[in-house]
Amino acid sequence: MKTAARLIAASLALAALSGCGLRPLYGGGTRGPVQSMLSGVEVAPIPGEAGWLVSNAVRDRIEATRGGTPVYRLDIKLDDRIEGLGIRADDVVTRQRRTLRARYQLVEMATGQVVLDATAGSDAGIDVAGSEYATIAAERTALERLSGIIADQIVARLARYALADKAAPASEQ
Repeated sequence: MKTAARLIAASLALAALSGCGLRPLYGGGTRGPVQSMLSGVEVAPIPGEAGWLVSNAVRDRIEATRGGTPVYRLDIKLDDRIEGLGIRADDVVTRQRRTLRARYQLVEMATGQVVLDATAGSDAGIDVAGSEYATIAAERTALERLSGIIADQIVARLARYALADKAAPASEQ
């Protein structure tokens, strides 16, 4: 009896959910509006180690190596900081916070118009070890992790832009 009630409740919940207007972000696969737009994005070079990591992470996520003529250029400016947080009585730092912030602009290459201007950011805690090598390795690992997080945020925002841009002409009619 309880199983039947649960089955009915689950069926009703699914029926209600299907009418809420949710749709998959990458609907349509490689021919969908999101993937079509992302494959036309060229990531501009970003200086520095953090820039190299972020640009490669973004390229990996948007599959920018598929070729074709780029329609958009993605300009990214990074702000990478490390600050000491845990300071002992003898002024030795025991904990650091690495913060990586990105301001990015999606530029339509044909017109030079900025069509999207947004920011992304994250931070990570780092334990400062007695070994300088271990601390440097922890800082590097934090930068790699933050670069992936920033790239995920940027690509998610570009995907939302692609869906909104596709939906705009239909809503104007």
